[in-house]
Amino acid sequence: MTDFTTPTRTLTHAGVMKMLTAAVQKAEEMGQPQCIVIVDASGVTLGQIRMTGAKFLSLKSAATKACTAASIRAPSDAIPEAVGPAIAAATGNAVTRLGGGLPIIVDGDCVGGIGVGSGTADQDKDVANAALSAIDARDR
Repeated sequence: MTDFTTPTRTLTHAGVMKMLTAAVQKAEEMGQPQCIVIVDASGVTLGQIRMTGAKFLSLKSAATKACTAASIRAPSDAIPEAVGPAIAAATGNAVTRLGGGLPIIVDGDCVGGIGVGSGTADQDKDVANAALSAIDARDR
């Protein structure tokens, strides 16, 4: 029977809340309101926030960044530039190569993805990394 199943690590709601809190704190320190979306390993949204003053359309790009990172188990901007438009078209814009999406890796397992948007790509990544650090996760 064990040949047909594998143990699965999942991100808990407590982890999501801790990540959101850390991400918001980092964005406030930077003075850059952000949209932050956290998804599980299959792309289901577990938590999100649009900080006061963040661009409302950035919530969509943050969600796409999070899903991309969870799907490819790598930062969203790891998708090569040459194939970015084709992948976006083939997935109905469900995949992006915009920076700011990171996988959430815990003990070698990808438990989800985080996407951040509304700042520069570097600001988005800094906020996402603050969230990962809050739960001792990595992006690789």
